[in-house]
Amino acid sequence: MAKDIQSWAEIRETSIEIAEAIFEIADNDEVMAQKIWEEGSDEALEIAFAKTDQNKLFWGEETVERKNV
Repeated sequence: MAKDIQSWAEIRETSIEIAEAIFEIADNDEVMAQKIWEEGSDEALEIAFAKTDQNKLFWGEETVERKNV
């Protein structure tokens, strides 16, 4: 599944940490993951930033900064 998540993230121009967090919340359900990606999720952002020391992650065309989460 990790390779699939990587591809999913690349297609959506989304950081892998955010994609992994979305799939974690969606319990690996791609339909639910897509819905979360489209609607946004504070929980996904919290999980994603916990997985990295980066201060900026990308959610599609949006740049999310750690200080804003």
